Amino acid sequence: MKQHNYEVIPFPKLRSLIIDTGRIGRRKHTVHGLLEVDVTETRRQIRQYRVKTGRPLSLTAFIVFCLGRAVDENKQMHAYRNWRNQLILFDQVDVSILIEIAFENRKFPFSHIIRAANKKNLQEIEAEIHSIQNHPEKSESFQRKQMVQRLLLLPAFMRDLIYWFTSQSPHLVKKYLGTVAVSAVGMFGEGRSWGIPLTSYTLNITLGGVTKKPGVAHRKIAVREYLGITISVDHDIIDGAPAARFAQHFKKLIERGYGLDFLHEGAC
Repeated sequence: MKQHNYEVIPFPKLRSLIIDTGRIGRRKHTVHGLLEVDVTETRRQIRQYRVKTGRPLSLTAFIVFCLGRAVDENKQMHAYRNWRNQLILFDQVDVSILIEIAFENRKFPFSHIIRAANKKNLQEIEAEIHSIQNHPEKSESFQRKQMVQRLLLLPAFMRDLIYWFTSQSPHLVKKYLGTVAVSAVGMFGEGRSWGIPLTSYTLNITLGGVTKKPGVAHRKIAVREYLGITISVDHDIIDGAPAARFAQHFKKLIERGYGLDFLHEGAC
């Protein structure tokens, strides 16, 4: 509806889910750590693989691959507490990633869960992301579209009751949300950046921007590429020291291009 000097448009229904997520996230005792990760060699190897094979390979897929391995070695990083005050540590690392889809004639981010990311190789993860980007209707989340639409018909306090009930069962959390999350704010711009999320996950990884600046490599100063990563953890479950050790291990996997050498050998 067009007025004299402004326009009135309907508020998108799905934005209510974003509001709900923020409201739940504010109740968590989440702490954040900002990392700067040297991805110079990693991005070079990814570009080299694309040229050699003509196949897609994204930095996001590689991050998910490394995350699955890092969490697999420290399963408490994706532990959840049940109503009996017990911690449930899952064998499978289910990584939730955000993908933009068209909904109600608008672009909207929806989550796709990469199941058992710690059991899949890099090519399998990339193929799954690429497939869902082209065919979002194949995703579990998209197939639950009717359930989400019915949920949005309920008032906020009833949705909160459903969220609370779900949060008491780690198995329901895993089924509907995954066990860890990766979001990328850097894809929408260039330069150094970090994101500070409102999250309901025990572990949330936010990818920022990539920037170039002088760094030291092989005892020489050179222009390097650095990726900003925010690691957010639920402090009720994870202490600072284990979180720091996880962050350093995760960073090391990324910087040394874990798994990319094997991928190049397979491409030859």
